Amino acid sequence: VADLWWIYSKPVPADGRELWTLFLQCSCITAVIGGLFYNWMFASLEYSWHLSVAMAISFSLLLLLTLLLVHPARCVFSMIMPTLGTKQGRKLLFSTCIMIAVVNITPNITSNIKTILQLIKCICKSSSDSLLNSTALLEKVSWEFGDAVQETVHSIYKPMNGHFRFSLLQNSSLIYQKMHLAGEKISREFLSVEVLVKDSIRVANRLAAGFFMLYLCFESAWYLKNYLTNLRFDNFYITKKLERLALDRKASHLLVGSSKKLIRPTGLKLSWEEVVLCLMQAMLVTVALLLMLVVVAMDHFAFSVADTAVRRAAQFSAVPITLNIKYKVEIGIMPFLFKVFGRPSEELLLVDFNRTYHHHLIFSSAHCRISPPTPPNPSVLLVVGLLFCILYATVFLETYARRLCRKIAASFFQSWEEERVLHLYRRLSRRHRK
Repeated sequence: VADLWWIYSKPVPADGRELWTLFLQCSCITAVIGGLFYNWMFASLEYSWHLSVAMAISFSLLLLLTLLLVHPARCVFSMIMPTLGTKQGRKLLFSTCIMIAVVNITPNITSNIKTILQLIKCICKSSSDSLLNSTALLEKVSWEFGDAVQETVHSIYKPMNGHFRFSLLQNSSLIYQKMHLAGEKISREFLSVEVLVKDSIRVANRLAAGFFMLYLCFESAWYLKNYLTNLRFDNFYITKKLERLALDRKASHLLVGSSKKLIRPTGLKLSWEEVVLCLMQAMLVTVALLLMLVVVAMDHFAFSVADTAVRRAAQFSAVPITLNIKYKVEIGIMPFLFKVFGRPSEELLLVDFNRTYHHHLIFSSAHCRISPPTPPNPSVLLVVGLLFCILYATVFLETYARRLCRKIAASFFQSWEEERVLHLYRRLSRRHRK
């Protein structure tokens, strides 16, 4: 492994064997990266597979030529891997979490909202049907009551007409048509808003993911630029070269006296500044986690409301309506004479109508087409939880990722690393003399 890394990090291969070894190394790296790049574009960013394959092949060929011919590019590319453990890698993971929420959680929420709207539409249609049917009952009652009014003992007391006329039933088809058009309009508007929001979030996430990937490469290149131009940049480690230099010059006490300000790149010790930075980044990850939990809670809430509404609607009992009509017509026979003689008057019963009618108002029907509520996908929650565990892990591994970046740069530019070690030794010597 050490020999392979030595060939990979050398500016120029020494012979044909090292050249073929470097070519095989770069080919294997580009094949793996090309596969990951295709999966990222097709599965995460939702590009078409034709475009994903074309972009993956083009990117792999360009990466192969760059790694094989440009020595600093190999260094930058090697530092991209540990840089994924820094804040730039976290931004890519955040982008992945957003895309998972857009592709899986948001459609589930909208599906449950559609179920609730379908249920409301069903209740409105069923109740209106039942209400219109009640007018038929009223028409029946009116005609029976009118017939009873017409049936009198003497024709001289018979009224001209005792029937009522209802015209509401003639407009029932118009009411159904208007309700159907209103429901279709709401569905189209809801679908257009859903598609617009989903497409907007997808495009924004693609742009953000592309920007974060480019910035990830830029940050690695910026680190290498500072490493090669600034001797003080990220130069406070007790490396083996520094220990060997201090031992050769019999100044090992410099490293012991400065142990509070210098750290070992392979140790687990963190400086106070690094601890504060980790805590701040952890707070940002916690805020993002809370926002994601709000989205997940909305998914569970929408499913709970839809499931409860569907179950309660199925349990709706018909509301009984009782219509009781009492109608009695009596005529007194010569009431004035009976009052003069102080005797109770006699009455002639013309009509005695007493009937009870029953009807039921129905709010739900088995003929309504209602899609069942969609429960939250537990695998999506598992993936999101795993991604946030990785995010929290990268918060505390960011310091060690930067140390690894420095070690990679030092292995690619060993002569410059010796200059940096000598500069740090001179600084320690001047500080000790003061």
